[in-house]
Formats: sequence, C-alpha cells, structure tokens
Amino acid sequence: MSSEKDKKDLEEQDIEREKALEENDFKENSHSRPDDTAEDRDLPLEISEDEILTLCREKICPECELLREQKHEALKALADSENFKKRIAREKEEYCKYAISSFIEEVIPVIDNLELALEHGRKKQACKDVVQGLEMTLNMFHQVLDRNNLRQVGREGEPFDPNYHEAMAQLERHDLEEGMVCQVMQKGYVLGDRLVRPAKVLVSKQPSPEKK
Repeated sequence: MSSEKDKKDLEEQDIEREKALEENDFKENSHSRPDDTAEDRDLPLEISEDEILTLCREKICPECELLREQKHEALKALADSENFKKRIAREKEEYCKYAISSFIEEVIPVIDNLELALEHGRKKQACKDVVQGLEMTLNMFHQVLDRNNLRQVGREGEPFDPNYHEAMAQLERHDLEEGMVCQVMQKGYVLGDRLVRPAKVLVSKQPSPEKK
C-alpha cells in the first residue's frame, strides 16, 4: 500500500512540475515579445516634420494660423496674377488705340500744305479746277482721320485752353472777351484723348483804357 501511495505522490509531483514549467515558459515568452518590452514602450514615435504639418492642416486643426497664412498667400498670388492680366490687357488696348499716332504726326504736315495751297488757290480764278481737286483730296483726308478718332482743336472764338492751345501772342480785341482765341496760326490735333499737336493761336486781351 505504501508503495502505491508513493507512486501516486510522485505522479502528482511530476504534474505540478510540468505546470510550473509551462507557466514559466509563458511568462518568458510574454516578456520577450519586442512590442511589449519596456524599452520599446519608451521609444518616441518616428514621424517627419512635413507629415506633422500635413496632419495638422488636414486632420487636427484645419483653421490653424499656418493654414490661414498659406490661404492668404495663395489669394495674394491670385490677385497679383489678375492685376497683371488686366495691366497687360490695358496696355494692349492703349497700344492699339495709339498705334497710328506716329503715322498721324507725319500726315498732319501734308494736311497743312494742302490747306495752305487751297487757301492761295481760292484767290485765283485760273486755279478753279485745281482748287476743286484739292478740296476733294482734303475732304478724303479728313474722313480717314475722323474714322481714326482724330479731331482738330483751335478755332476762333473759343476760350483759350493751355491743354490744347499754345499762345503765340496777345492781340487787343474790343469785340472779344479777354482770354479768347482770336486767330489760329496753326491748327492742333487730338487723337482720342491724347494731344498730338497743340494749336498755335493768338489770344485776345482788352484794349488799354486810352485806346477805348
């Protein structure tokens, strides 16, 4: 009987020993896993600065100061681009509008000579046919210039305007108010709103008291 009891005790001791070994193996295996070690738990999270900023803008704080600054810079760049386009369009319009100004400056003396020849020809009966041809030619010139937005400035009886008139001298005129154009020495021309050539004029002034 005692031998059977001893045998049973030995078997129970073997079972207890095996359980202890299994528990010890489980604990060792659990502590040996790389993701559960105390050393690994103390390591910092590896993430780049760009990733942090992207995460900040897109996930954490979409209305942060950095994002507002970037939006402001983007809007400013867009505004600068639109202003540049408008300036280019305006310069193109100005160029097209005044592209013929140099040509007009060369044509104006031709018109002056035609008008001078017409003025002298009208004084002679023998030049009647020539005068008629000159009038037709001059009218065609004026029609072409009118279509290109060119107009004459400087007419007798209009107020003197230093923006369009160049005063050559003053002339006493009792029949005109002071500061009026009383004689046109050379006609002026304006292309659109740009002065091509000022009109050379004589400006009226009131006679002195002893001459009235």
